[in-house]
Amino acid sequence: MQDAILRLHGLTKTYGSKTAVKDVCFTVERGHIYGFIGENGAGKTTTIRAITGLSPAPEGAVELFGATAPKALEAARKRMGCLVERPILALGKTALANLRMQQTLFGLRDDAKARQLLERVGLSDVGNKKVKDFSLGMKQRLGIALALVNEPELLILDEPVNGLDPMGMVAVRELLRSLCLEDGITIVISSHILSELYQLVTDYIIISGGRIVETLSRQALDERCTACIRIETPEAARAQQVLAENGIRQLQAEGQTLRVYDAVPIEAVAGHLFEARILVTGLEKHENSLEEYYMKLLGRAER
Repeated sequence: MQDAILRLHGLTKTYGSKTAVKDVCFTVERGHIYGFIGENGAGKTTTIRAITGLSPAPEGAVELFGATAPKALEAARKRMGCLVERPILALGKTALANLRMQQTLFGLRDDAKARQLLERVGLSDVGNKKVKDFSLGMKQRLGIALALVNEPELLILDEPVNGLDPMGMVAVRELLRSLCLEDGITIVISSHILSELYQLVTDYIIISGGRIVETLSRQALDERCTACIRIETPEAARAQQVLAENGIRQLQAEGQTLRVYDAVPIEAVAGHLFEARILVTGLEKHENSLEEYYMKLLGRAER
């Protein structure tokens, strides 16, 4: 049975004459990692700020762990951790001191737990080093540690890998994967770095121009990015006929380009065209990437 821990119902927010988000609706199920995808200015941060209570939207509703009323939502948000835009850190203090201050906000004081969190995010060896001397990746990992102080069931992260080098991205990705698989934390992570998200998330929420364009699972995305064989030929119509006569019927034609979606070896396609003496100027196996699918989806949404 599915377990929805977050639902948005018709979330709408405007700034003057500009609509930041319009009728945003989606559901987050327990145990998943969601990639919240959108271009800069698409409405990701506005939506996240509404979920976390930092800037509530005047229209629509946030349902968190079944709670929708203001006081109930306030209590429910104590079961959530978040990192919005960038971590707020005391740069002149150590990582441990930062965690102690965050614990105080929740009425906690547990040095052993704080040290465990530092180990969990790969910062157990920083000692007395001040945060101002941390790399960007170290600061991001500390920000995630701060978001974990209250042992949340839901973790909301806004662009946590923005500005990181490849090694930093890998470290954060592996950390988030383990938090979900080992600690059972549901994660919503916003980003415009699609290749990085593809290696991590189980589900996608795609937003553009303040509206949800599509929600789909990783499996559904993979099915929609099915590999095809792309053929370039000035005899496209005859090539299509020849292939259909040989049982290859999942074809898409566009000008001098044919795309074959049947599960057939590329050698078989080449053989049929060769036997029919059809001139082929290009023949390759092609698979859509997440970036390609995303751009096509936005193009359809704009139309």
